[in-house]
Amino acid sequence: MKISLFGYGKTTKAFAQRFANCDIYDDNFKDISKDEFNNTFLPPHEFDPNKSTLEIPSPGFPNDHFLIKNAKNLISEYDFFYDAMPKSVWISGTNGKTTTTQMTHHLLKHINAQMGANIGIPLANLDTNANLWILESSSFSLFYTKVAKPEIYALLPISPDHLSWHNNFKEYEEAKLKVLKRMNENDVAILPKKYETYPCAAHIISYFDEYELAHKMEIDIEKINFKTPFLLDAIMALSIEKIILDRCSYDLLNEFKIEKDKLEELNDHKNRLWVNDTKATNLDASLAALKRYKEKSIHLIIGGDDKGVDLSDLFNFMTTLNIKLYAIGSNTDKILTLAKKANIQAYSCKFLDVAVNKINENLKIGEIALLSPACASLDQFKSYQERGEKFKKYIANLT
Repeated sequence: MKISLFGYGKTTKAFAQRFANCDIYDDNFKDISKDEFNNTFLPPHEFDPNKSTLEIPSPGFPNDHFLIKNAKNLISEYDFFYDAMPKSVWISGTNGKTTTTQMTHHLLKHINAQMGANIGIPLANLDTNANLWILESSSFSLFYTKVAKPEIYALLPISPDHLSWHNNFKEYEEAKLKVLKRMNENDVAILPKKYETYPCAAHIISYFDEYELAHKMEIDIEKINFKTPFLLDAIMALSIEKIILDRCSYDLLNEFKIEKDKLEELNDHKNRLWVNDTKATNLDASLAALKRYKEKSIHLIIGGDDKGVDLSDLFNFMTTLNIKLYAIGSNTDKILTLAKKANIQAYSCKFLDVAVNKINENLKIGEIALLSPACASLDQFKSYQERGEKFKKYIANLT
């Protein structure tokens, strides 16, 4: 069997190291070479579909790439490992996937549950002898998956994101939903109410919001310490635990610590509040952050790579707030145009350090300085984590 891997990312690296003897195609490879596992690195033009038995892309590998179009035996890593996969919970949606996955693992790791996929541990590195896999499932992985399905599918709300990859919202939404068609009557799907009639043989638990889901699952919200936007994540994790173990471990859940880069609050040397929400890389995530601080006067750093998403709905909401904007990134001009249309005061900063210094001139005790960009970071940073680290560094250096 000759396995071809498209893209040299974390997923395909782990796969190649485990199985070896793979052909790996990446646009960054200009010459043919080999690694210590006898994997061959090749430029994409060397690909011959007639000599390839199986093709596995990195999850985010462009779906319009000529390698994808010419592949004859394309499957996802989910499909490849499906026969060996233990029972699994897949968690998807636009925002909150990582937190929900981490919370669920926190509640279930004592039964030998492992978590991975989009959260950072490739399936090739997960233990197939574990009792349960908890997989944070991106729209990219779900798009390429055609056979595998979970026993429990927990779907958080879907809002526009990655539209430059999926072409439009309908295709992005369908990537998240199509797994439902493969589920059976022994499976469970927890879905936003708008999708409760989507073709699916599984037992459906639909919800309008976190309060309805808590009511249906007989979960006592008063016993949960987390607040919006993490409340839905917490209730979803408890719902999964209840389906599997018929219990809700409130005290254990409340021990969970939210990772940095999500509504991470810090004070500067003048005791003014700054919030690092750099992981808010889409409209819905920033909307959740603004709702959390809506009673305050907000200084918002916004902008970056908007991934083709129209941010008008976010600006419509901001017209109800006491807010000033500090535009950064490649879509600075677009942000300024939207702000002018919405009659919201906005500063053209272009760069993060400039935005922090400008806020420093305006910020008063009791107000909020918020980095919640609603955009990806790769136009100016290596990752959203780097954006957050630099944000905190700039704050620490204020005088």
